Amino acid sequence: MVFKKMLGALGVGGPSVDTVLTDPYTRPGGMLQGQVHLEGGKSDVDIEHVAVGLVTRVETESGDHEYNSTVEFHRVPVTGPLRLAAGARQSIPFQFPVPWETPITDVYGQRLHGMTMGLRTEVAVARAVDKGDLDPVFVQPLPAQEAVLEAMGRLGFRFRSADLERGYIRGVQQSLPFYQEIEFWAAPQYSHALNQLELTFVANPHALDVIIEVDKRGGLFTAGRDVFHHLRVEHANADRTDWAEQIDGWLRQAVVSRSGGHFGTPQGYGHGYGPGKSGHGHGHRGMGAGAVVGGIAAGMVGGYIASEMMDEVFDGGDMDFGGDF
Repeated sequence: MVFKKMLGALGVGGPSVDTVLTDPYTRPGGMLQGQVHLEGGKSDVDIEHVAVGLVTRVETESGDHEYNSTVEFHRVPVTGPLRLAAGARQSIPFQFPVPWETPITDVYGQRLHGMTMGLRTEVAVARAVDKGDLDPVFVQPLPAQEAVLEAMGRLGFRFRSADLERGYIRGVQQSLPFYQEIEFWAAPQYSHALNQLELTFVANPHALDVIIEVDKRGGLFTAGRDVFHHLRVEHANADRTDWAEQIDGWLRQAVVSRSGGHFGTPQGYGHGYGPGKSGHGHGHRGMGAGAVVGGIAAGMVGGYIASEMMDEVFDGGDMDFGGDF
């Protein structure tokens, strides 16, 4: 990060701030740690508070229109009132608990195309509030989420994009005012029956809800429609669940079979696989990692996002600090 990032709202010669994370990589339910470095300007100042918050971009539907806004969805105070002398330096450590429902941004070291996440530092001085520093944060999947994504790769689904939608999912206990949709192109064996598949995770300390939505193709005399499926697994049982079998079995029963078609063996999952044959314990997890790299990672944008680029991404968006959550 760039040290001495001037607090523009406080004028030339005012204090500067730089937030440094010990490790910008985390998982839902994890912990970010770091320090906020403050440096005094040309005169003494009384700082009212310093806080850090996770921000991301959320898509909102309004009538026939959609727009993106920058949303802060979790905030932690770093310090209350303090006096910062001219030219003085002060470092304040903090710990930031990451909400369990935090959307994932990176899989196997690759950024999910469409996802941006940052930790914003806010410094308030004399009723002027400056969000003076923005640090990229990389949220990796929980083991249960990773297992589901591996299954998608083994079944031949290819990653398309990811975004965040403002709203709530019916029948799912949800604390954040938005949810993530990870979109996939239909695998070849399902492509005659569906256009694409969307995956949503809602995690809590005990379990993971997995919501699958498929865009079912219409027939000659029928319109296409969305079909939903809801799975739930405790974190402790995630490794004992054959997600490829669960997802494929539901797709066969609820989507493909009702379309009057048939399809072949899911690519990379082994011979003779079917909904009645358990694949657990036969090495399929190891097989799936390569499929994920080729399937899930396709379309992702890799690489580190610099602080300056993060500022550009979030500039111009209306900051939403959770007052209406």
